[in-house]
Amino acid sequence: MTMRLGVSAALVDGAMLTGDIAVDPRTREICEVGLAGGGSGIAVPGLVDLQVNGFAGVQFRTCGPDGYAVAAQALAGRGVTALQPTFFSQSIEDYERGLRTLADVRATPPVGAEFLPAHLEGPFMSREWKGAHRAEYLLDPDLALADRLLDAGPVGFVTLAPELPGALELVRHLSRLGVVVSLGHTGATAEQTREAIDAGAQHLTHCWNAHRRLTSRDPGPAGVALSGSALVVGLIADLAHVSAEIVVLTMTCAPGRVAITTDALPFAGVNAGEWLEHGRRVSVVNGVAQLLDGTLAGGIAGLDDCLRNLVALGVDTAVAVDSCGGVQRRLLGLDEVLLRPGDRADIAVFDDGLRPLRTLVGGREVWAD
Repeated sequence: MTMRLGVSAALVDGAMLTGDIAVDPRTREICEVGLAGGGSGIAVPGLVDLQVNGFAGVQFRTCGPDGYAVAAQALAGRGVTALQPTFFSQSIEDYERGLRTLADVRATPPVGAEFLPAHLEGPFMSREWKGAHRAEYLLDPDLALADRLLDAGPVGFVTLAPELPGALELVRHLSRLGVVVSLGHTGATAEQTREAIDAGAQHLTHCWNAHRRLTSRDPGPAGVALSGSALVVGLIADLAHVSAEIVVLTMTCAPGRVAITTDALPFAGVNAGEWLEHGRRVSVVNGVAQLLDGTLAGGIAGLDDCLRNLVALGVDTAVAVDSCGGVQRRLLGLDEVLLRPGDRADIAVFDDGLRPLRTLVGGREVWAD
């Protein structure tokens, strides 16, 4: 039996279509669109986040399956239907423990947002551009070590610095294995960035943050990413990591290639003024999470917050939604979700102010306000 969502409109194939939509829970697909007699709310393709360190008090690097279950519900409550749990720099043994846990979680998924294979932010990154990462956990590229991490559990995405010795060989190796390679926490020049692209790199991690600065004669990773078309451009659109003007500039320079992310910290989504992370105090000051020296330590916004920021800055709703989910699906090679009949029913329902009302994953309601 099909299930109608009771919405007044839906973003179908990039266009807002008046009317209700119906899904078939058995096939997990959308079966009809534009039905008369809908109610309220707008259905859009579910949001996808490439970089989530944790959420709702849960730290993915260290939690067990119960923590994942809490985060799955909390993230679904932000319209997120899928995400990459992100393990930032730590000991190799801790990476392995976290990956084994993720493998168990994916084998028996909790109700809520779907957990994709992990995003490893490190350990093969620049100490000079470490940001909030601890330098002692950052290592030069090592194929055997990378294989050890991949053997420990599901890995789909690796952020690394391409200028490090042996990095290009690692980019080629990971790409051959189907892992998406992203450039980040890097001092790469424009030439080194292009070499990494030729080797298989596909993404730039949080553009404008923790990489070589763009200048008039030294464009670095951002200049290459924005002036060419080879890289998907990651962007933390919380208006804390980058300004409103930079959000607009990035969206303008890379249409259809900006993947909005949150870089969410474990205490995103809860009211926490400060906490300890790797033995260091993280404080929220004027809505920004930072270390004692002022270094940005990650995000505390939800992906729905970023979506609303884009629309408030004048980005078309369809473009904003695509940047919060469609670009990510295309990068990862996931099934497209455009709310057409036959598409997988990963759906977020928002009110007129783009506040989440309901979330469906594979045609199953996993969260409702």
